[in-house]
Amino acid sequence: MMGIYLIAEDDVLHREFLREVLGQSEIGCTELVEAENGEQAIRLTREREPDGVVLDLQMPQRTGVQAAKAIWDFKPELPIIFWSNYAEEAYVRGIARIVPPRATYGYLLKTASKDRLRRALQCVFVEGQNIIDREVRGIRLRGARQSDGLTEGEFEVLLDVAIGLTDQAIADHRRISMRSVQGRLHELYSKLGLIDLSVTDGRRSNYNTRTRAVAIALTSHLINSSAIEAAAVDYQRALESKAAT
Repeated sequence: MMGIYLIAEDDVLHREFLREVLGQSEIGCTELVEAENGEQAIRLTREREPDGVVLDLQMPQRTGVQAAKAIWDFKPELPIIFWSNYAEEAYVRGIARIVPPRATYGYLLKTASKDRLRRALQCVFVEGQNIIDREVRGIRLRGARQSDGLTEGEFEVLLDVAIGLTDQAIADHRRISMRSVQGRLHELYSKLGLIDLSVTDGRRSNYNTRTRAVAIALTSHLINSSAIEAAAVDYQRALESKAAT
């Protein structure tokens, strides 16, 4: 297989490592295009139409998830390998929400050896197989097994709360009723252990439930700063799109 490949990584040393491994691989890389941030990755994908992309998940301007969504909107069958320091549920969910039905992708931690990365490149870019690092796969399986895991709707409303939306704003954004918003919030609070908060005088809670929910979600790695940033960007774009129509 002969082709053009793109790597998007803001760290110089990691970019050199990727360049070296792709050069030693057997994927038939005849040209390597490099991007230092998410915006460059999107632009270069449209300009050069590579045969495969390696994306860092944390980059300036656009995160790896945001860049992948824009890339897949343009070319939904393009194989992408996500390259990350983290195996958090927020990243796993973020990717799962945007993968097109026919796309092939990988999720590899930066602790992977050169041999592991070379095999992943071969599997995803040449053989069309999805490759998920064992630690990341464990998070996915635990989430699937846990009966008290957050549903997609509950995860969305958690992100909406994290960016400061009111119940009415959530209802408008998600195009659901206020009752549905409140139902999702109730289930979210229940699963985070916030239904029976301690009280000071029998009437008032010691905590602001919304703020506490976000704090627990952050400390338990259900969400992270990148997921919150992406949710804020998506909401702002939704508002701009609504205003333009």
